[in-house]
Amino acid sequence: MELKTKVNTEEGKQEIFITREFDLPVDLLFKAYIEPQIVEQWMGTKVLKLESKKHGSFQFETTDPKGNKHCFNGVIHEFTPNEKIIRTFEMEGASFGVQLEVLEFLKLTSNQSKLQKQVIYQSVAYRDENLKLPFRQGINWAHNRLEEIVKSLK
Repeated sequence: MELKTKVNTEEGKQEIFITREFDLPVDLLFKAYIEPQIVEQWMGTKVLKLESKKHGSFQFETTDPKGNKHCFNGVIHEFTPNEKIIRTFEMEGASFGVQLEVLEFLKLTSNQSKLQKQVIYQSVAYRDENLKLPFRQGINWAHNRLEEIVKSLK
């Protein structure tokens, strides 16, 4: 089965490009990234903090099947409603360091939108280490859940 979320990498580069078209208006897609209750549902994580604004920050916590807790956090550097979020992202305890994420939300039609996400790592080695995880399948699963959950909120 073809994955709807596309993950593109280039050999020797420290970045990943992620794109996905959604059958959602751009304002609802954006809302899925800034409303704690919605984030918790589609990411399957607990939102401890989510300040959706410039100079805001976030902290998420998830528990794996073995009961181990994992924390994620970052700082929001740019915040333009329904258009763009630039933030850092760190998985605490992971060996691939802090990432810079640029998320762009594009209106395609009144009921369709597109997410373009660029993730920049500190090094090619860190990027490649992250790609060893079931990254592509995980982000597709999450985006499928996002679309399903947000459609039910309409």
